[in-house]
Amino acid sequence: MNKIMLIVLAVAMIVILISLIMLLNIFHTPSAEISPTTSKPLSNVLLQGAGSSLVYPQLNEWIQRFYTQSGIKISYQSVGSGAGLSMFFQNVTDFACSDPPLSKDMWKRYEGRVMQIPWLAGPVAIIYNIPELPKDAELKLDANILAGIYNGSIVYWDDDQIKMLNPDIANMLPHKEIIPVYRTDASGTTEIFTTFLYKATNGAWSRDLVGKTVNWPVAATGRGIGGKGSEGVTQTVIQTPYSIGYVEWSYAILNNLPTASIKNAAGRFVKPSEKSVAEALANVNIPQSPLDDFSNIVFESVYAPGDNSYPITAVTHIVLWKKYQDSSKALALAKFLRWVVDEGYNNIIQGYVAPPQKIKNLLLEAANILEKQVAS
Repeated sequence: MNKIMLIVLAVAMIVILISLIMLLNIFHTPSAEISPTTSKPLSNVLLQGAGSSLVYPQLNEWIQRFYTQSGIKISYQSVGSGAGLSMFFQNVTDFACSDPPLSKDMWKRYEGRVMQIPWLAGPVAIIYNIPELPKDAELKLDANILAGIYNGSIVYWDDDQIKMLNPDIANMLPHKEIIPVYRTDASGTTEIFTTFLYKATNGAWSRDLVGKTVNWPVAATGRGIGGKGSEGVTQTVIQTPYSIGYVEWSYAILNNLPTASIKNAAGRFVKPSEKSVAEALANVNIPQSPLDDFSNIVFESVYAPGDNSYPITAVTHIVLWKKYQDSSKALALAKFLRWVVDEGYNNIIQGYVAPPQKIKNLLLEAANILEKQVAS
């Protein structure tokens, strides 16, 4: 009898233990398995970018709005397109902004690993400081005159070539030496400006003087002045009577500087404007994928056809990796790209032009690629 009771008690104890284990399993939620690709909260992510000064005023506005809405921090250094790309490819930053896209050789080197999207457009304005001219005066210039100014062959503001283009203000143009101001850093704006001089003149500006950095012929005369970044060029022109320089239109607007009307491919003199930039970009061929080669876009957008197209139009690019070791950064970048399409383009400051839908689609495709990387 005692043996039977012991067996019954033992069985009962086993049943009770099994029941307790089952109950614990029901109410216990296992913790998520942590792997190297698990994302940390995006509000803890800091995205770092560097590059184009052309995009800086607009990007800075976007960064502040995006942080307010998402909590994601973005730091951007306006160091010029060349330095920005160098920092990106050395893995110092998470993204770069460059006015010209990657050259064909550079794109081939990183083909399939890097994405680039021409996400913003803006004109390169020719600013000047001629005290004798009233603010409402229109100064007309063409590529040949600008080439002459920057190669040193046109010395004075009352040069006959300048006066011929400007009969209405010819008697106001002073016999003062022109002081050309140029970028000293590796600059996408310089590449766009020198591409215009090369494309729009018949040999007055040679191919070897096109690029992010240029050995300016006028520097040998002692009349040229270098400035770092568009900020440096702008301030030098403001502080230097009889100077001339090239900067993004937004810098001219912010500093209330006069801008010249530039002769376009149709033979008309056009000032920078949203409408003249949009017309210049209307016939530019845009690749189908952010992974494609965009190297022809600068040459196509500069001195483009169109009666009212502005001839020195810039398209600035964001450059990203296809894959990131830190999946949180990939997700944060994807979120930022989607925000730019949904919100950013509704908050364009004066001096920039939002892109057409086909470019917005490229941004969304890049966001998809980044998100798929994390999901896989």
